[in-house]
Amino acid sequence: MTSFLTLLRKEILRFWKVGFQTVAAPVLTAMLYLLIFSHVLEDHVRVYDTLPYASFLVPGLVMMSVLQNAFANSSSSLIQAKVMGSIVFILLPPISPFSLFSAYILSSTVRGFAVGVGVLAVTMFFTPLGFTHPAWILVFILLGGAMMGALGILAGLWADKFDQLAAFQNFIIMPLTFLSGVFYSIHSLPAFWQGVSHYNPVFYMIDGFRYGFFGVSDVSPWQSLAVVSVCFLFVAAFALSLLKRGYKLRA
Repeated sequence: MTSFLTLLRKEILRFWKVGFQTVAAPVLTAMLYLLIFSHVLEDHVRVYDTLPYASFLVPGLVMMSVLQNAFANSSSSLIQAKVMGSIVFILLPPISPFSLFSAYILSSTVRGFAVGVGVLAVTMFFTPLGFTHPAWILVFILLGGAMMGALGILAGLWADKFDQLAAFQNFIIMPLTFLSGVFYSIHSLPAFWQGVSHYNPVFYMIDGFRYGFFGVSDVSPWQSLAVVSVCFLFVAAFALSLLKRGYKLRA
């Protein structure tokens, strides 16, 4: 456990020492999204009967911030270590692939959780929120952060340079998060795009997370939990298998 705890502490300190950039900046970005979108669309968009649009928007912004930052944590850590050559200091100690995987996942989840709490704390001053099912809130924020942390491991292992990682984030992560119901209910979409949205796993993370606040959602929270759990297990198993093989880590 010593090597695992050391690596976990190192990964948490890595983002916490630059918390103004890794935590405060995403909170500010989410607040700007809320102010702009709620101001423009508040009188034009209604979701879930009488729920104000700004209140509907906040859980989506919180979860989007959690997912993007959890992904950024593990992916940036691996690509930096590979490019700078410091990956050798992780490979030489007697640390198992599972401990390596767990440390990256937990540190990514901690960063995502910290950003999510920060976004929630700030946005609560602008619009009322309910906490109808707090257990669902906690489950989805942790499971979503863990899944994106695992996906970040895959991206960090695959990428050989920073622009490849940026392409992964811009062409995969950003579309998945922005087209997942953060800013709208999928019931406002045409039937075809509603069907497409059901193939986006991030939609289930945000929809289940939003259910924890208001007790209403586009699909059953149990369905969302099942989809997210299966996706996490698949991505985690794939990432762990690559770590065991030393994919793009050993010459």
